[in-house]
Amino acid sequence: MLVMKNPTLDWQPSFSNLGATFSTNCLPTPLPAPIWVASNEALLDELGLPKHFFTDESFLSAMSGNTVLEGSCPKASVYSGHQFGVWAGQLGDGRAISLGEINTPLGIRDIQLKGAGPTPFSRRGDGRAVLRSSIREFLCSEAMFGLGIPTTRALCVTGSPAKVYREEIESAAVVARVSPSFVRFGHFEHFASIGNIEAIRALLHHVVKTHMPSLDMLQLNDKQLAVGFLEETTKRTAQLMADWQAVGFCHGVMNTDNMSILGLTLDYGPFQFLDGFDANHICNHSDSQGRYAYVRQPQIAYWNLFCLGQALMPIIQEQELALQALETFKSLYPDTYDMRMRTKLGLMDTHVNDRELVQDLLSLMDKDRVDYPFFWRRLSHCVLESSKLVHAYGPVRDLFIHREEFDDWILRYGTRLQNSDKQLTSKQMMQTNPKFVLRNHLGELAIRQAKTGDFSMVQSLLHVLQTPFDEHPEHEEWAGLAPEWASDIEISCSS
Repeated sequence: MLVMKNPTLDWQPSFSNLGATFSTNCLPTPLPAPIWVASNEALLDELGLPKHFFTDESFLSAMSGNTVLEGSCPKASVYSGHQFGVWAGQLGDGRAISLGEINTPLGIRDIQLKGAGPTPFSRRGDGRAVLRSSIREFLCSEAMFGLGIPTTRALCVTGSPAKVYREEIESAAVVARVSPSFVRFGHFEHFASIGNIEAIRALLHHVVKTHMPSLDMLQLNDKQLAVGFLEETTKRTAQLMADWQAVGFCHGVMNTDNMSILGLTLDYGPFQFLDGFDANHICNHSDSQGRYAYVRQPQIAYWNLFCLGQALMPIIQEQELALQALETFKSLYPDTYDMRMRTKLGLMDTHVNDRELVQDLLSLMDKDRVDYPFFWRRLSHCVLESSKLVHAYGPVRDLFIHREEFDDWILRYGTRLQNSDKQLTSKQMMQTNPKFVLRNHLGELAIRQAKTGDFSMVQSLLHVLQTPFDEHPEHEEWAGLAPEWASDIEISCSS
């Protein structure tokens, strides 16, 4: 494979120098006739990468896996995990190859090509990604970042006429993912499952030293370090779940191998932002038991953290210490979620009945399948009008079927807001309740266009989703209610 000279990047191998126990050298497999599909100029600038990156054919070749950037160290890592609650054994990067880590203005960032061909961990798979799934991951990574939710990022998507066989024949694509780390719960589970305690210890020290410097500075012994790491990951995961639930995001496949030890949203497959609010919504049609339904996501995250805790037991040794670290989830998640929901409602202080106010609203929205993002944005507008108009909440009321119940709720809400500055409250809500989220039908429309060779909607959506709280009047239709056909879109683990 050709090596492309590039003096501007200083590469280090992913997993630093931990060795072959953790990752295997693995060259990408070239794709024929690659083309640029989507590019993220904002992230390019944040990373300090060359300005000509997206106009340079040599970078196109490198991001498609056809050439190797000089100094990069392509590797695939091994991990294991629980999938749908069942131990799946060894897994690993089956279709992702990390080029290595670079120092950037954002800090250390690992650049990974997803869909760049088979690896030693592909388990007879082709190691490819399709255009459809690559566009979805590209857009949602940046949509979540725009919402202020911890996530991996996406630099670009390249495409190729090469055929990939899934439920149907599709064209191949590669998405370049960017993250401080792609270490998962499943990395620790893997080494625990084979009894390699030294590997657990080495990985623990690597993660803490590289990504949790405040914990590293405490000069703890291994037991204390493992407990501190588990507690820190528990806290980050609890806060991530509060973010997901508040914005109405469904991940769809919360296996332990899809959980980031840094509390980042990782691996965008069958995800969905809620349209009509349904607490029991299952966005992954492969999830026949509803394990990863929207309402269950915090519970599943807690279960996954227990799996991580179990993997760390050879270092922690004392069960009570692990349980104490995990216990932080029980208070931090509901407290953080309450805070997120109060902010969505524009409540500047805390009241004993706030949780009941939120739960009663969600129960009514669930009963009437009220559009989740549309409701919150419309409410944000109506709060401003409520200081001037008697019937200011009429546009919100129109979204409900059981309007008398809504009238009772809005009376309580109005009482809660009676001493607030409505202009300031509305402004806060506008900065909290996005006008735009990546609804399934928007992604589907962009994908349909892309399949014809027109990538303009992908780039336009990216622009809007990077600033989802802004008005973007030229794309007003993207902020409307989901069309009826949106409910017919099926997404699965191949999505």
